[in-house]
Amino acid sequence: MGTDFQRNAFKHALHQGKLQIGLWSSLCSNIAAEIVSDSGFDWILLDTEHSPNEIPDLVSQLQAIQAGTATPIIRPAWNDAVLAKRCLDIGAQTLLFPYVQNAEEAKRAVAATRYPPQGIRGVSVAARASRYGRVPGYLTKANAEICVLVQVETRIALDNLEAIAKVEGIDGVFIGPSDLAASLGHLGNPQHAEAQAAMKDAVTRLKALGKPAGILTGNEEEARRYIDWGYLFVAVGADVGLLAKNADALAKKFKG
Repeated sequence: MGTDFQRNAFKHALHQGKLQIGLWSSLCSNIAAEIVSDSGFDWILLDTEHSPNEIPDLVSQLQAIQAGTATPIIRPAWNDAVLAKRCLDIGAQTLLFPYVQNAEEAKRAVAATRYPPQGIRGVSVAARASRYGRVPGYLTKANAEICVLVQVETRIALDNLEAIAKVEGIDGVFIGPSDLAASLGHLGNPQHAEAQAAMKDAVTRLKALGKPAGILTGNEEEARRYIDWGYLFVAVGADVGLLAKNADALAKKFKG
């Protein structure tokens, strides 16, 4: 890995307005992560909110990903400073915080990722993030390469969208289609016209602020529509879905 300070390619690409295509990873497997990290995606999201993924698992997944094309992103299980600190110490530079409802919660997410005086991140002098203490000046440089993404996934959060997006240190806002649809009264149906209209409205408002918007879908047609609308970091599938769909299709060919 060397002792050079690690540049966050994903963060810089977002700031330059470059479309970033990603993949959700929920298999909690270093081998699966290694396989998909070299597929050509710009980013891989390692999930802990809806996956039985813990810190030791994430360490091995980050180690597996580091030779691939994709920047790893970790989604902590909650907007919690302790969970964030642990993800940062193992070397993640980009975090996606779930269920951020207002500017105050967005500020809390940013603070959790920054060393004092800008935030409240606890200091470790020999964590994996600093190559176990070998990166010169890690503590003073770390804040600049951290990328904070927050999830807006309820009606209340949508009402506060501008306030959330304007918080200093928020690099992008991710619209959670499933939870947003549920909050709007359409559980299990993000394709509902009202949910789709809300997603389009959200990206339009974020573009007006110059703030990158993100979203997830496993449907190609939907993904292309979201990109047309202006979403800048788009997950176009998930490792679980790829495995299940392809395994089902193969079995059906012979057992159908």
